[in-house]
Amino acid sequence: MKYRLVYTHRAFRDIRELEENVKMRIGKALERYREEPLKYASRLVDSKLGTYRFRVGDYRVICDIEDDEIIILRVGHRKDIYRKL
Repeated sequence: MKYRLVYTHRAFRDIRELEENVKMRIGKALERYREEPLKYASRLVDSKLGTYRFRVGDYRVICDIEDDEIIILRVGHRKDIYRKL
């Protein structure tokens, strides 16, 4: 079963600010993760930002997985993403 990707307004803005090659890399990774997201996701200890994260190189995709949807909450560089609330 393929999960549906749902982007929040904030995630859309985060992605728009990234460089073009990083956008493409994250997009390809998310397409791969749609088949079995829990296989690639790591659970976050502090759930203020979200429930899960995907690692794409030096970038992190913070998300929630509900029913058949992957809700993308935030996208950012690993040094900054956990500081943003």
